[in-house]
Amino acid sequence: MKKTLLASALGLVALGAHAQSSVTLYGIVDTGLGYQSSSAALGSNSGGRSAVKMINGIWAGSRFGLKGSEDLGGGTKTIFQLEEGFNSANGAQSVSGLMFNRQAWVGLTDTRFGTLTAGRQYTSYYTLLSPYSPTTWLTGAYGAHPGDIDSLDTLYRVNNSLVYTSPSMYGLTVSGSYALGGTPGSTGAGQTWSVAAQYLNGPIGIAAGIQRIDNGNTSGGAWGANSTASNNGSQPGVSAINNGFQSAAKQQRVAVTGGYAFNSQWDVSLSYSNVQYAAGTASLFHGTQIWNTAGAVLHWKPTSAWDLAAGYSYTAATLSNGITSAASYNQFNLSQYYALSKRTGLYALEAYQRANGQTLGTNGKTVINATADIGDGQNSSPSSSRSMVGVGVGIIHRF
Repeated sequence: MKKTLLASALGLVALGAHAQSSVTLYGIVDTGLGYQSSSAALGSNSGGRSAVKMINGIWAGSRFGLKGSEDLGGGTKTIFQLEEGFNSANGAQSVSGLMFNRQAWVGLTDTRFGTLTAGRQYTSYYTLLSPYSPTTWLTGAYGAHPGDIDSLDTLYRVNNSLVYTSPSMYGLTVSGSYALGGTPGSTGAGQTWSVAAQYLNGPIGIAAGIQRIDNGNTSGGAWGANSTASNNGSQPGVSAINNGFQSAAKQQRVAVTGGYAFNSQWDVSLSYSNVQYAAGTASLFHGTQIWNTAGAVLHWKPTSAWDLAAGYSYTAATLSNGITSAASYNQFNLSQYYALSKRTGLYALEAYQRANGQTLGTNGKTVINATADIGDGQNSSPSSSRSMVGVGVGIIHRF
């Protein structure tokens, strides 16, 4: 009996060695304290007061996950990733009801032909543009463009999606993604698709992409078409910036990002995006709303332990829907990160935003004064006034 068990065990070891399978458990725990001036609930017109609170995932969202691969031979591998986000301040899921809310996909990768994955994952637009987004050193919570209007942070993951990414060809990588809406009788309703390209050449990198979301509910109701079937009924970055336009029939994002490394200590990244929310028959607003955003981030690494960054972005909306003074948002950011070790760091973040002009209120019809909403960490509690100050400090550990 013992010999049989030993032989079976040795057989399994030999099989595992031949297949060269691997599974890795990883994660991030990030907890800090944040100060926010003049906060109010999204859509509220009541005056707000400043708040100091414990905040989860300021520098990077707290998470744990499994990722792995199996070598199939000939340069081909099976790959998968399961990733759950959680709130390190109270232990709750970051998205209620979703076990692996950040990522859940499986696929094949080949050094010659590229990678194809299926499941809940990021779009090609985000994956190829994100290396030069403002969130790399300024974080999404404080440094994303106002409200993350252009989805250059990681808030939006798409269900039921297929993503193909090519191998790098002389520095050029291309990618495309498509998510099925699954709406009966309408193939296009609720679908999300994107295409993007990235080029790397020494110290220079540039990426461009487009992302299109067709909302699934076009039959009216209290909000009309305010959900996307391909993402569990949620929208990308709902904030004070786009709150009045949630009932859009279609959303489109076009963006270009790029960067240049002057040397091992200094680098700069630039970004531009054009975002459009188009009205449909079930929308509560009537004219297409457009936002244009431009931003820059300067990163300095004076020592092996320190990373410092400063950034600025300007977002301007177009006139539509009875608005006589288009909304605009000026945002200024600073960040400081000190590495205690390879896996543990301390950080501090400071941000200021000033909003001007007008936008639409929650009902999608009433014209109101635009209010400030720094990054995307304050989307549910933006400023009750035109100005907003945010400060955060915390500790992050990776395992």
